[in-house]
Amino acid sequence: MLPVYLRVLLVLGAVAALALVGRKVKKEKILVEDAVFWVVLAAIFVLLALFPGIAISLAYALGFMSASNFVYLAIIVLLLWKVFSNSAEISRLKSKVNELTQEIALSQHEKDER
Repeated sequence: MLPVYLRVLLVLGAVAALALVGRKVKKEKILVEDAVFWVVLAAIFVLLALFPGIAISLAYALGFMSASNFVYLAIIVLLLWKVFSNSAEISRLKSKVNELTQEIALSQHEKDER
């Protein structure tokens, strides 16, 4: 069974995440597409906290010793997935910046030759 402190922590963390994401979206410091991930993640945490049977069933089915271990691992996996996604996006953007820099340099060089 999920301990009460973990259930409370999940709900408080989800509420804090929703408040932070809402504030960042309102100030246009985070894209709505990125905010969706955090809202869905917070909703999942609230579901797990309110209905611990879900976590217990999944933990048992996957062979975890306790539901808490399953929840912690799920959080770690989801965050690692998000970090990987962000790394891939950053790499794509760096490549694009390099490409644009080269185009600007060539354009400037051609302009200087005239």
